[in-house]
Amino acid sequence: MSTELAGFREVEHTADWELEVWATDLASLLEQAARGMFYLSGMRLQTEPRMRRKLSLEASDPETLLVKFLTELLYYAEQEGIAFDQYRLTLDGFHLEAELEGARLASIDKEIKAVTYHRLAVRQVDGLLRVNIVFDV
Repeated sequence: MSTELAGFREVEHTADWELEVWATDLASLLEQAARGMFYLSGMRLQTEPRMRRKLSLEASDPETLLVKFLTELLYYAEQEGIAFDQYRLTLDGFHLEAELEGARLASIDKEIKAVTYHRLAVRQVDGLLRVNIVFDV
């Protein structure tokens, strides 16, 4: 187990991709999950022009919020060809206000089709929030 306060790592999975994510709070967990998802798919951004998007999401629990957030990011990548590398996330309970900054995709190695709820559970372990996310590829 890592001693870093936030991060992500790929977990071996038979058919899909699995990502283990950890952070000190839910906003940081969401950010690390986004960074990990983009890393797994091999997304690389153009340097210019920089683009900004705002989004507002509401959920009843951290797992649903995580899936909604990552699904929105996949939507931007697929529909607009944009990915993000800077995040300003504000939470009030399970209401997320996000200010995202990124650029058009220069390339992507492998497309992620969906974020799944398979075994998805945000849990508190040794003072950190941890979650394993399975992506359908």
